[in-house]
Amino acid sequence: MDIRPLKVTVREVVAGYEDNSDREEGIHGYGGRLDIRPKYQRNYIYDDAKRNAVIDTVSKDFPLGIMYWVKNEDGNFEILDGQQRTISLCTFVSIDDPARGYSIPGLFGNPHARTFSQLLPKEKERILNYQLLVYVCEGADTDRLRWFETINIAGERLSGQEIRNAQYSGPWVTDLKRYFSRTNSPAQRLSATKPQIYITLPAANTWNRQGGLEKALCWFIGDLRDTEKLEAFMSAHKDDADAASIWQYFQDVIAWTKRLFPTYRKGMEKVEWGILYNQYHEKEFDLEAIQRRVAELYADDEVKDKSGIYEYIFDGRQSHLNLRQFEDWQKQTMYERQKGRCPECVKEGVKRTYDISEMHADHVKPWHLGGKTEIENGRMLCAAHNLAKGGAW
Repeated sequence: MDIRPLKVTVREVVAGYEDNSDREEGIHGYGGRLDIRPKYQRNYIYDDAKRNAVIDTVSKDFPLGIMYWVKNEDGNFEILDGQQRTISLCTFVSIDDPARGYSIPGLFGNPHARTFSQLLPKEKERILNYQLLVYVCEGADTDRLRWFETINIAGERLSGQEIRNAQYSGPWVTDLKRYFSRTNSPAQRLSATKPQIYITLPAANTWNRQGGLEKALCWFIGDLRDTEKLEAFMSAHKDDADAASIWQYFQDVIAWTKRLFPTYRKGMEKVEWGILYNQYHEKEFDLEAIQRRVAELYADDEVKDKSGIYEYIFDGRQSHLNLRQFEDWQKQTMYERQKGRCPECVKEGVKRTYDISEMHADHVKPWHLGGKTEIENGRMLCAAHNLAKGGAW
């Protein structure tokens, strides 16, 4: 991997500056060779104080801080860190309209110099000739990715997926972002339109554009945690002409989900639908029976995790449901009622008295047969008998 400094001035970066972010077509500069903000990326905006500070820093010839660029295989560049500082400079120099750009009072000690055009020629030259401190990374995919993660420590932090998008940039990633990462993207309209929200990421009840893209890719490869597998997949496909297969897969997942569970219920957005689709989409199901069972489980106050109902429907594992447990006061009541003895031990002729810490709460009639977490349906068993029975909740 090659990491080297690049001598570049504000004048060079501003050359060919184009801001098409209103159409989500990105922002470019450096004679068209620098992707300042890629298509559909999060639109961070510095507040007035921050962007004014950038221009003031440059006017005083103070250090502005290191910026990081990546050199792509086509010889062009993309900003990894320093995006907002670059946009602040380019906007100030290129857009001499306070209504569209912005004005800064008191530059170079002149209270009347607020915009770039109002500066004296020598003051303009000072800004244009200011040399930015840029480091460029070029090398193998994995090496560059590790470097990106290491330097992603300041300013507006990039998400893991944004770093991968920069690392594996190309026609495939651009097409992916077209489906998943633009405002009101097709993926968002399909799966995360209120009130039917089938996917939410990190913020509650919202579509996270990069998170949605990452989720679709993880579903596609069938792994939610192995980032190395995800990176290898993106590296293998970065030169593909389009991402139609991922988009089609995502549509299939949502269509399958809506066919099996046409009634939307709160909690569905927490389910990893793609993982379930990968495992079960070729199987036939009784749709009416599924709907009845889902309704029963939602109405069951013993089920504490309603989002776990959907996985339970497929594999029958009660652990998905986080079934209600006996509370401490209930355990104490049952313990006193039994005088500290285990009824199974008593059946075997053992009349040992246990401490409550040595006993587990047990349902006489199990949940799947209609048993409730009530004192009348509970008892305390010694650890050995409870484990022999199959384990406590």
